[in-house]
Amino acid sequence: MELDKSKILEAGKITSDVRAYARTIVKSGIPLLDISEKIEAKIIELGGKPAFPCNLSINEIAAHYTPSHDDKTLAHGLIKVDFGVHIDGYTADNSFSLDLDNSEENKKLISASEEALSNAIKLIENKFAKGKNVNNKSRPDDSNLKLSEIGSVIQTTIEKSGFSPIINLSGHSMEQYELHAGITIPNIDDKRNIKLSEGLYAIEPFATTGSGKIRDGRSSGIYNLEDTKKPRSPLAREVLEFIEKEYNTLPFCSRWVVKKFGTRALFALSELEANGNLHQFNQLVEVSGNKVSQAEHTILLEKDKVIVTTL
Repeated sequence: MELDKSKILEAGKITSDVRAYARTIVKSGIPLLDISEKIEAKIIELGGKPAFPCNLSINEIAAHYTPSHDDKTLAHGLIKVDFGVHIDGYTADNSFSLDLDNSEENKKLISASEEALSNAIKLIENKFAKGKNVNNKSRPDDSNLKLSEIGSVIQTTIEKSGFSPIINLSGHSMEQYELHAGITIPNIDDKRNIKLSEGLYAIEPFATTGSGKIRDGRSSGIYNLEDTKKPRSPLAREVLEFIEKEYNTLPFCSRWVVKKFGTRALFALSELEANGNLHQFNQLVEVSGNKVSQAEHTILLEKDKVIVTTL
């Protein structure tokens, strides 16, 4: 499927602007619900739509924490701010981490994931287009850059800082209305010989003071649509029609559906999940209970250039 470059770049520009805004509002003691609602509202104000619910994962929770409609949790600790923007399904994905504890360890952990991301992007920029004919007479479909090489530079950077990469989380390719489109960008040298090809990718190193693996935690309230078969109750059918129209196959959350239908939507979501219409994601938690930092940008790879869309 051919990607729409103009929409990809527009989504990236909005993401960059919202990222700068988000850094000004994430403060210790602010309700996570307020932060997520403001970030998502800013995306819409600037002409985009949220590609998935704003994730605000704290300390040992690596990903997939979005506030519920009645969440009372306050921002604290090492917080990962992970959000995305889409224009007609063409997505920009990004994240950054903040230290709300004034902790030197947190700051070093954040620096490790940020440096790993920077080094991975530099590797891609330096190596992806190497050897391609400058006269456009011969351009191979693939570069000579292996996915494992990206993982290797991420792993080496994080380990040099004294931390561990999360080995069972990875970056990913993206297609229209597909946030995870099948290709994974490892955070370790996994020895795969698969070469990086043209397309849209999210690069997202995770660094931890722990053992370097995540497990499934509590249910997150984040869903995606898997099947459109009709459920039994009229309310569930109405909610399903709304989800199909509003979110397509991109992730959404119970908070958004409650905003439309009220708290009765929670019963409809349970019915739809039991009926096989929806998949609910789990929170992702570091297995040893240690802190995790995350950094992420989206890159568009073309035959002759590498564009970081979310800078």
